[in-house]
Amino acid sequence: MKKRIAMLLTLALAASSLAACGSGNQPAATQAPAADSTAADTAAEKAEGEESQAAAADGEDAFADLGDFTMMVGHAQPEGNPRFVSMEKFAADVAEKTNGHVTVEVFGNGQLGTEKEMLEQVVAGTVQGMRGGQFDFSPRLLMFTMPFLAQNRAQVTALLQSDLAKKVCAEAEAETGTVIINLCDAGGWRQFSNSKHAITKPEDLVGLKMRTNGMNTIDKTFVALGATTTTIPYSDLYMGLKTGVADGQENPWVNVEGMKFYEVQQYFTEVNYQFHPDPFYVNAGWWNGLPQEYRDIISECAADMGTYNDQLIDENQEAAKQVVIDAGCEVYEPTDEELKAFQDAVQVVYDQCVEEGIMTADELQEMLDIVANTK
Repeated sequence: MKKRIAMLLTLALAASSLAACGSGNQPAATQAPAADSTAADTAAEKAEGEESQAAAADGEDAFADLGDFTMMVGHAQPEGNPRFVSMEKFAADVAEKTNGHVTVEVFGNGQLGTEKEMLEQVVAGTVQGMRGGQFDFSPRLLMFTMPFLAQNRAQVTALLQSDLAKKVCAEAEAETGTVIINLCDAGGWRQFSNSKHAITKPEDLVGLKMRTNGMNTIDKTFVALGATTTTIPYSDLYMGLKTGVADGQENPWVNVEGMKFYEVQQYFTEVNYQFHPDPFYVNAGWWNGLPQEYRDIISECAADMGTYNDQLIDENQEAAKQVVIDAGCEVYEPTDEELKAFQDAVQVVYDQCVEEGIMTADELQEMLDIVANTK
């Protein structure tokens, strides 16, 4: 580009000299040199603008010198689930915004193992990232899974985007060697189901063997309600329910529909008792080795992904519930009074989690204040 500008300046000066020679014995006007200089500058600016436009048209790559990176990410959800769909969007967005220099390879449907196994792979660095409600290595995230903590989407979003949530996520790097680059909803409100009888009150859970994923607060909730628990990986849950290893389970409508649990469960109760954070874990060593430009883009795309994920959940919950009803299952919707009986029965879980250090009393109050101040 500099050569072209220099050439244009030379031509402009040559043209000026020729014009002066052609004037014969008449003196040149005192303004002429300034005018010729301005013309040359204008010509140079025009040439530079044209070259910039040509470079843009040719697809000049602003990231060409930053290197190429591959990000392998796993999750447990099947095709069509909001997590699956939003992860596909994330991969496409990252590729587009980095001009293809960062490739996100998404392995859904448990292809890389259970959620715990995938998180272990992220910590070890054999996989760059995973999404899922797996809190074994970051148990403080469990504070957001207190039973009946929130009642609507606005409250869930306020909790997950709070300074408290950011503080808890920041703890993960020091404790696990992972960076949490987004925290969204893992699937929506979670419901009870079983194959024995309708659950309309806490006492109906007494004697039932309920499946959990091993999450502390789910186990505590079921025990407080009188059930026993058994841990079954998500990918094995369908067969576990079908063969009677567990009588029942808890999951959001979109998960029930996507994994077809309605085929092996007859009785559902819409209690909306819990939501789960959906942390996007990334290996800290890999993340910190990325150029800052890529980290900024990936973070932006992860935020967009989280918003899209939650939107998909809200749009699909009722439709997923209808699939369960259409399959011939019974769906019981408790009254406010009946729900209060469940809420009262699980208050002990809050005290237990404070005692275990999952959260402090001040942090619990902070969450309750966030919920109270969000309508």
